[in-house]
Amino acid sequence: MDLRECYISFGGDYDEVLGRLQREQTVKKFVCKFLDDKSFLMLEEAIGNKDYEEALRAVHTIKGICQNLSFTRLYESSSLMTKAFKEGDPERAIAGMPQLSNDYYKVVNTVKEYIQSEEK
Repeated sequence: MDLRECYISFGGDYDEVLGRLQREQTVKKFVCKFLDDKSFLMLEEAIGNKDYEEALRAVHTIKGICQNLSFTRLYESSSLMTKAFKEGDPERAIAGMPQLSNDYYKVVNTVKEYIQSEEK
């Protein structure tokens, strides 16, 4: 699997991110660093604690990272949750969590698969 195939698999826009970051090596570096980001775990914890300000902060961070890396599908689901939290509707925001979780783990698992294919 190459990086373009990785992006296709999880619903991203490889050409857009390559245009922004200029070099495939730079894209690869930041895509791999995404696995170290703790925002999703913080989001889950904040929702569990009903700390919706922290949940907004976490999902907004995810949204920003996804926008910068052109993770289109995950950007869209995080954007919907961010909007709901900003509008003071935590129930609607939380209702988006299954989709966001699905999109998030699709990115994570695909990136892990990509890294493994690079190691061979």
